[in-house]
Amino acid sequence: MSSEQPKSTGTAVRGAPDEAAPSGVDPRILEALRQYWGYETLRPHQREAIEAGLANRDSLVVMPTGGGKSLCYQIPPLIADRMDVVISPLISLMKDQVDGLRQSGYPAAAIHSSITPAEREELRDAIRDNRLRLLFVSPERLMTPAFLDFLGHQQVRAFSIDEAHCISQWGHDFRQEYRQLAVLRERFPEASIHAYTATATERVRKDIVEQLGLRNPKILVGTFDRPNLVYRIQPATDVHSQTLEIVKRHENEAAIVYCISRKDTEAMAGFLQENGVKAAAYHAGLEKSERSLVQESFANETLDVVAATVAFGMGIDRSDVRCVIHAAMPKTIENYQQETGRAGRDGLEAECVLLFTYGDVMKWKRLIKFSAENAPDPGPIIATQEELLNHMAGFCASAECRHLVLSRYFGQTYPKDNCGACDVCLDELDTMDGATEIAQKILSCVYRVGQSFGVSYVIEVLRGSQSQKVLERGHDQLSTHGLLREMHEKTLRNLIFQLIDQGLLVQTQDDRPVLKLCEASLAVLRGEREVALTDPGHVDVKSTGRSADEWAGVDRELFETLREVRRDLAAERDVPAFVVFNDATLREMARMRPTTRDSMAKIPGVGKKKLAELGPRFIEAIRSYCEECGLSSDVEVVVPPKRANPSPRPNAQRQRALEMFRQGASIEAVAQETGRAESTICRYLEDWLEAEPRESLEPWVDHATYSRVMDAARELHADRLAPIYEALNGEVPYSAIRLVLSHARVQGEISAGEPRG
Repeated sequence: MSSEQPKSTGTAVRGAPDEAAPSGVDPRILEALRQYWGYETLRPHQREAIEAGLANRDSLVVMPTGGGKSLCYQIPPLIADRMDVVISPLISLMKDQVDGLRQSGYPAAAIHSSITPAEREELRDAIRDNRLRLLFVSPERLMTPAFLDFLGHQQVRAFSIDEAHCISQWGHDFRQEYRQLAVLRERFPEASIHAYTATATERVRKDIVEQLGLRNPKILVGTFDRPNLVYRIQPATDVHSQTLEIVKRHENEAAIVYCISRKDTEAMAGFLQENGVKAAAYHAGLEKSERSLVQESFANETLDVVAATVAFGMGIDRSDVRCVIHAAMPKTIENYQQETGRAGRDGLEAECVLLFTYGDVMKWKRLIKFSAENAPDPGPIIATQEELLNHMAGFCASAECRHLVLSRYFGQTYPKDNCGACDVCLDELDTMDGATEIAQKILSCVYRVGQSFGVSYVIEVLRGSQSQKVLERGHDQLSTHGLLREMHEKTLRNLIFQLIDQGLLVQTQDDRPVLKLCEASLAVLRGEREVALTDPGHVDVKSTGRSADEWAGVDRELFETLREVRRDLAAERDVPAFVVFNDATLREMARMRPTTRDSMAKIPGVGKKKLAELGPRFIEAIRSYCEECGLSSDVEVVVPPKRANPSPRPNAQRQRALEMFRQGASIEAVAQETGRAESTICRYLEDWLEAEPRESLEPWVDHATYSRVMDAARELHADRLAPIYEALNGEVPYSAIRLVLSHARVQGEISAGEPRG
């Protein structure tokens, strides 16, 4: 339990700070890393953050979830032989951290509403006796006068604030109670303050520094990219069935499904249960005992899937979550980054799927206005939140690499041309044949019904409905009545929202939103603008190849055996299973099959205490398995190096397209031969021309057109397709402009760093 106190005080990591270390790192830091966590090296920025803590210098550390933030505030008090205070917003996350630390022999505790008065007094004694190195506390409890007075007598040298973005009004999760933390500078002027967050734009970072009164802080911003996460965004057609299909890809693995409302979580969990999935709902409306049961069942691997509200789901945690599904769009990109960040925190590949419809945007706008209506000045709050919401909607509608767009949003450059880990770069999304014609039919129908009706009614007319309201208005006589009768209602709804996302159609923002045309709509209707629409019924999920690399040399049956051992030990110790060892450590055991203490000590993630207390059980299980199966043990496995820049595995259609390109076949001919849309073939061609550069783009783009596009690009200094398209009066299709700009980059005629459009 989190309030249980350590029996000894021998916790300081000894050794002179000026002893030589191969990496130039203070050897005491490396010794702590080996002793408590079983690792030999630090991750990027951890050294600088730890050194700031030891030097009593304020800091702001921004690292993605799973990037190792917690280690930055866990090591300094060990070396300095002191107690630091960590401020964390959620009891469940505090408990998980404390459980994990104590399993490694680290003296930590948390004070919160769930502990008894006797436990609280015992905890105070441990603090007075300097038996703790970390004390976790919520901002609400910390700011009580009595607790501040108590800490004032303990000579606290450092405060670490987790989820520090909550203090900023520009952040995605502003919390008023975090603003009160500004008093720490005044109450503890000699203590250093360290702010930690996984998601913070430059504006939010500046606000954090200002609000907390950080003095000459060391600011460390790690990469926001999570290369082990595979991002997919799919049109939401049948959310329950789509979610089930995704979950089935991760059978017997941990998954989190985020929903907007409590009702949605209940419905989702019920549907999954009916289809044989061990799932449960998790939201603020449940009794505390029910929430605790779900948390414990998920952490102990007796529950595979949790359907949680986005507002409450951060209390659910496991390092080996292999899949995060958003059954509805998150409110902000920061939320998306943080929620998908729950996946793959052990560093292994994990899948993140967002099921998107523009209806989610409208729902969030209503919720934003509702939540701000009691604020003294709701205008700025609503404006800020809607700005963040629009960025999120734009991300969903984008056809660019997901890793690139996320990195760019947080002000960072993404170094790869092809991430090999998102639906765009894996070429999983297919575009619809005849998309421009379909768009024209939809837009024409909006015009014919007087731009006075919403999405559902326009769909009724297009599908040839004979409903009373259609007949009474005489809309069954319109030329657009029944034009798309063969199209499913959900597919048509998705296509309409794609047009809205692309700015080709407008939906009003009032209580009864209606569809209206805009200038871009008219350009499509006049045939001056091409349209690309993703086929919501065609998603070809592909393997990245990374997952296979991670399993190289691993005996899967032994891995499952070790998971059972982990579950048993977790139950005996009353801790979450991932606190015993994470999946990455178990896979390494199943790869190297250690049967001696020396061999087990080489496994990353096996520290001294875990080796002594847990090692024998795993060693015995491995020895028995090897003897039973006739396998060698204590092997030195050479694993193939991970791909620096994985590329999508070519499919038959892509391969055939490349062969035809080499023969000079036209885009139209390749599309007809492969059965793929012309826009898809254009992407194939663009990728091929980058991989196998040619001096000329003919026969796909003639010299005169090439020159027109380049002249317009240079004159406009344009790095987007739309301005060039407009400058050329819509006479050159987007596909040709994209090809020209891509070719020019390869040839060095324009900067390779410019976006693709």
